[in-house]
Amino acid sequence: MLEVLLCSLVTILPDYLYRRYVQGKRWGKEITLFSVWYVLRYGITACFILTISLITVVFYFHPSTSNVVVHFRTVPIIPDASGRVVEVYKNTSDTVRAGDPLFRVDTSRQEAQVEIERRRIAEADAAMLVAASDMAASEGNVAEARAGLRQIEDELATKEGLSGSAVTRREIETLEVSRTAAQGALAAAEASLASARERLQTLLPAQKATAEASLRRAEIEIENATVRAGVDGTVEQFTLRKGDMVNSFLRPAGVLVPSDAGRRYVQAGFGQISAPVIKVGMIGEISCNTTPWKVIPVVVSQEQDFIAAGQVNSGERLVDVSETKRDGTVTVNFEPLYPDGFKDIVPGSQCIANVYSNNHDTIDNPETAGLTKVALHGVDALGLVHAMLLRIQVAMMPFRTLVFSGGH
Repeated sequence: MLEVLLCSLVTILPDYLYRRYVQGKRWGKEITLFSVWYVLRYGITACFILTISLITVVFYFHPSTSNVVVHFRTVPIIPDASGRVVEVYKNTSDTVRAGDPLFRVDTSRQEAQVEIERRRIAEADAAMLVAASDMAASEGNVAEARAGLRQIEDELATKEGLSGSAVTRREIETLEVSRTAAQGALAAAEASLASARERLQTLLPAQKATAEASLRRAEIEIENATVRAGVDGTVEQFTLRKGDMVNSFLRPAGVLVPSDAGRRYVQAGFGQISAPVIKVGMIGEISCNTTPWKVIPVVVSQEQDFIAAGQVNSGERLVDVSETKRDGTVTVNFEPLYPDGFKDIVPGSQCIANVYSNNHDTIDNPETAGLTKVALHGVDALGLVHAMLLRIQVAMMPFRTLVFSGGH
């Protein structure tokens, strides 16, 4: 209607003034309800064509949509492992800070595991003391074997120096056999010492470290048994009671709505014909049902280069293109033009949005033709018409919602 009124001022009104004051035709005489369609046919036809053109230009270069939703994501309250609730610290709709405890599950099994690992650590410490004693004993055995070998070697050298009638060949062979046996005993003693050293310095410390790691894991499980809020927000659908079972896969305890949910960006879906027009950085305006009589300036921060309706999931049969029943929309993200612009919007609100073209850089370009500059000036100026339409919708929204739709 606004477009028709504007177009009639430059088409029907001049035609009527010409008929009235130049041709002398008057209302009720030459111009009646039945003849006005013929008398003012040029103005009416021009008004119709101009109105259609104006509406096309306005809605193409300044797209609008009612597919605007303040999306937000909740954080499920899930324990790391299944268990029975033994204590609940918060109630539903409570405001929490990051790190606040929400509830705690039973930790009897983990506490028993902690005790087991502590005893394993104590056992490893005791084993290290025993291993130290064994190592000292092995060192004594090595010293003893070396002394025995040295004595045999000295005696053998003496006998070999006296070889002849005084020392028989049999005595020398006996000493050589004894030397071989002493060498074997020394090797066995050294091997036993090496084994005791490795057990004391490598095996037992590794076993102790493993027990300490298992102890730390059990302690972490006890710590994680107390489920805490990961972010600031509000706890909802949190109806846990002492004795309830919670499961990390099938039975969450509730949801946590972050305090900044819906405060960062708003998603809008525009018609596919608007894809060549909408660009990142364009200025727009939105108004939501939760913020009546308020228009919020925004800027396009992101435009998806794909349309969700074309998504295909792999299956066992081919997908026919005709099965896509609904046309998809071009999804864009809006961010507030000014800080805290979305602070009054309730997450999940339904909104309407306009986006306005800005050809300032093209107009200032010296290479742009004069007629093109004039046309672009006109296109940008027509954004005022769409802005007026948005404000009319915003002004009428409470009445339309509360009166004409039964208060829903």
